[in-house]
This record gives sequence, structure tokens and C-alpha cells, in this order.
Amino acid sequence: MAPVDLDLAQVRAFVAAAEHLHFRRAAESLSLTQQGLSKRVARLEEALGTRLLDRDRSGVRLTPAGARFLTPARAALDAGAAAVEAVRQGGRPTRLDVWGHLYAPLRTVREALDAAAGLHVEVGPGRDLPGVAAALARGEVGAGFGRFHTFGESLDEGLAHRLVRLEPVDAVIASDHPLAAEPELRPARLSALRLILPAAAGRLDFLGRFAEQFDVPVLPGEANLGLDHLLDQVRTTPDGFTLLPSELPLAPGRGLTVVPLTDPTPLYAWSLVWRRDRPDPAVPALLHAFATTGRTRRWLEYDPARDWLPEADATEALAG
Repeated sequence: MAPVDLDLAQVRAFVAAAEHLHFRRAAESLSLTQQGLSKRVARLEEALGTRLLDRDRSGVRLTPAGARFLTPARAALDAGAAAVEAVRQGGRPTRLDVWGHLYAPLRTVREALDAAAGLHVEVGPGRDLPGVAAALARGEVGAGFGRFHTFGESLDEGLAHRLVRLEPVDAVIASDHPLAAEPELRPARLSALRLILPAAAGRLDFLGRFAEQFDVPVLPGEANLGLDHLLDQVRTTPDGFTLLPSELPLAPGRGLTVVPLTDPTPLYAWSLVWRRDRPDPAVPALLHAFATTGRTRRWLEYDPARDWLPEADATEALAG
């Protein structure tokens, strides 16, 4: 079969139409006329030899071929943007602020950046999602990395984000508790314990939704004094436990046991976040770096029959 040289302008028109499922809105998002966008999609379909979109009076729908093409089409756009950025960026580093420090976000950031060539990124600490959102709005940082969720402020509306990793979490329990002897646990069995929060509940969206979903009582936290302090609380609280990422290394000999959670396995969602109206030029290259590493490490695997995510995260994960 003869190779097809993709025209990225045509691919961009298709992706916009697939995301909006409406040609007029898709055309407006690209500052094109509706006729111009339609022509680009038609030329792409002609080059590929198949229909990607069905259009009728009821709207626009992806064909099976279009659904298969959408994810690699987005990757092609990210790769193209990364190539342009590699030329334009020069020596100026992009500031990437991370939050969720208890769950060690730098583990994921480091893997993605190590696999990327030509990216000049300066990583800094953010207090939390609202704090990073405020820094993005002021233009002080180019992107953020952590768990994204709506937080009910005007800053929320100015953010764009993309899921880049889903990480299983385990239960950490005092070693002398009977449940610590189990090879694995269902989250529902944790309702006999109390979930120890490492900080004030309002800053811990994931843990709050986990407790609500599995009817687990919580032991509220106050100031976040770090991982060692949290683990000491778990060790000295007879009915206490906490949740930590499966790949987070814990030093042995602390009187604690890590027990995997299954049926379902809770997943912690990590996202790249940027300013919607004026994205930093490095954002496409960052997205490409996370996507490339994520495919190798299978970071975005999600099976609703096997795994659990908060509802908003699950919707995004299924959307691909």
C-alpha cells in the first residue's frame, strides 16, 4: 500500500470536527469558514480512502474509521507542534509547576522529560491546583502537573488540561493490624478503618471522593507535614490507613504494610494543565513527551470493570 503524506492542516480540521461534532463550531475554533473546514476534511478522507465523519441533519458522528484515527491524529498534531517548538524555543526554559507533593509527582515528570529531546523545562513547586492556576493566569508559569479537578473559582474556567497518567494506589496499614496480613484488599473492606488525611479535607479531592464512594470514615488532617509525618500517624493509629501510589518507594522497617487494592483498583489521575486562551509554546512538546512515555509505560490503561476513578476522571479516561 502506498504511503499517505498527511497534511496537518487537514488533520487539525478533522480533530476539531471530531471534538466539537459540529462543523460551524469546529470552523470557528480554527478561524476558518465552515466550507473551508469541510473541504479540508473531505481532502483528508480522499487521501485516506475512507470516510471519517458522517454528516446529516442530526449532526456529525465519527465513523468506525474516524474513531480509530482520532487518537493517532491528535498524536500527529502534538508531534508537529513539538517539532516547531524545538526550533522556536531556543534556550529559554519553560516553567512547569507541580503539586500533590505527597504523591511524588516528579517521578512521572522525570520519566517524561528524560525521554524528550530538546525540551528546556524548569520544574518548580506549586502549593496546590488553585495556586498553580493563579500562577498560570498571571503568566508566571507555562504549565502545571498534578491532579486536575474543578474547584469552583473563575480561574478554573481559564484552564485546559489533558490526562497523562493513571496510577494505581495501595492501602498503607500498620503491620500489626489483621488486614495487613491480606495479600490484597477490596476497597469496601476498608470501611472498618479510618482514612487518615494528610491535610485539610478541602484540598484532597481524590481522597474525599474515595471515602464517599466506598463508605470509608475519615480522620481529618490539618497542616501537611510531609510523608514521614503521615506514615507515623498511620503506624500509631490502630484503625487508621492511608492511600499512596503503588510505585512510591517506602523505606522498610517502619511498622507499616502496603496492601494492593483490587476489585476495583483505585487510580490516581495525573494531568498536564495550561492556560486555555494563551498556551505556552512548549505545551505541545510537553504533551508529546508525556504521550510518548505513556504509551511505552501504559500509563493510560483503564478498564471500568476492573478499576475505579472519580466520575470526572473516568469520563475523560474513556474519551481517550
